[in-house]
Amino acid sequence: MPIPSPDHAFTAANDLGPSADPTYAGALSFMRRRFSKDVEGADVTVWGVPFDGLVSNRPGTRFGPQAIRRASAIFDNDPQYPFHHDIFEHLRVVDYGDCALDYRFPERAHEAIRKEAGDLLSKTGFLLTLGGDHSITHPLLQAHHDRHGPISLVHFDAHQDTWPIPRRAEDGTPRSDHGSFLTAAIGSGLVDAASSIQIGIRTHAPETCGVEILHGYDVEEMSATAIAERIYARTGGTRVYLTFDIDCLDPAYAPGTGTPVAGGPSSAKMLSVLYHLKNLDFIGADVVEVSPPYDHSDVTAIAGASVAMYVLGILAGKKAVA
Repeated sequence: MPIPSPDHAFTAANDLGPSADPTYAGALSFMRRRFSKDVEGADVTVWGVPFDGLVSNRPGTRFGPQAIRRASAIFDNDPQYPFHHDIFEHLRVVDYGDCALDYRFPERAHEAIRKEAGDLLSKTGFLLTLGGDHSITHPLLQAHHDRHGPISLVHFDAHQDTWPIPRRAEDGTPRSDHGSFLTAAIGSGLVDAASSIQIGIRTHAPETCGVEILHGYDVEEMSATAIAERIYARTGGTRVYLTFDIDCLDPAYAPGTGTPVAGGPSSAKMLSVLYHLKNLDFIGADVVEVSPPYDHSDVTAIAGASVAMYVLGILAGKKAVA
């Protein structure tokens, strides 16, 4: 039997089915999906946003998309746990590559992200974004709001990201950073706070902006099923955008992140919560704040890739029964 040629990301004839690449070789697209700038008709487009220009602590998340793609190689070829089948049997997924950003003009990054995300959303059914610092979620929400209207946010994080947004004295320009994206999103009507919820919060911010919070100690005492039930109750059948900051996890499970906070949940528990959210009406998702320079043995990258894989698994389950 001939050995199949590696590099499925470039040699794939279509967007369905697994690859035959060994985990240690071949082009590292996300889960070996076909690399293409033509995403017309894809059920899901995966892309990276390698931007970390607005962090308040340790930089490095610009390398997050690369690391998540590399870690995702372990998931292909076999039926993906816990979904019991090849999630690409019916779900057409394309890896678009990364957002085009000019590091010399970081102040233009958010508009570039919004524009490119909007273009992708006009051609594909679902956008799965690999970050990047958490500030990128704001332009992503803008692009999704342009398409869907007001959004409910399911936000896994150690931080509320609802810090005030000061303005520059000379011209009133608002400041942007990864700790205030939600303040901006709620203030501009992108996110409906009354149907949004945060899971795993272990820090204080001056405002909640009306978002329900499940603190770290709540998550510690609740079962994954109970957490999911609170999320269903809060979102109430609305359109949901999922943002997963990897520092939601305890540093034992995600050391490679810019602002780690002790006392968080395990990756096993949060993945179980995600699995129980398969009946939410997800319209988009991102995984952010994976910072490889602080990672160990790809622990954090594997966690981030797992979150992204679970999103695809949920979408594949819906496609299979549609």
